[in-house]
Amino acid sequence: MSRILAIDYGRKRVGIAVTDPLQMIASGLTTVGAHEVLDFLKDYFSKEDVACVVLGYPLQLNDQESESMKYVRQFETAFRRRFPGIPLEFEDERFTSKMAVRAMIEGGMKKKDRRKKENIDKISAAIILQSYLERRERL
Repeated sequence: MSRILAIDYGRKRVGIAVTDPLQMIASGLTTVGAHEVLDFLKDYFSKEDVACVVLGYPLQLNDQESESMKYVRQFETAFRRRFPGIPLEFEDERFTSKMAVRAMIEGGMKKKDRRKKENIDKISAAIILQSYLERRERL
């Protein structure tokens, strides 16, 4: 089988997570600069079979799109143009950063490592992906 990849897109950094080939377990993969994410994905797609990409959808508590959605839309357009054969789906990303920090604390990560924003972004992407997998299972 092929993997599912999730993206927590930010203006500076992009967290990336993937499933195992059986699409059962979500794991944080890496964090890359926003300006290099498309090149990273091109390289990754050349090495791994990816069935679909899940992009974090930034909503506010009132279910309206957050201000950062304009940057996510720009990325979506660039992604679809560059990788037209790879399906792109959205997943609600509300609270993922707070959940990532909580997971790091509960996992015993040292305080200095928890301060590294790239760790938060990578774990947030894994939470987005896990949420997508759970929602897909319920359908």
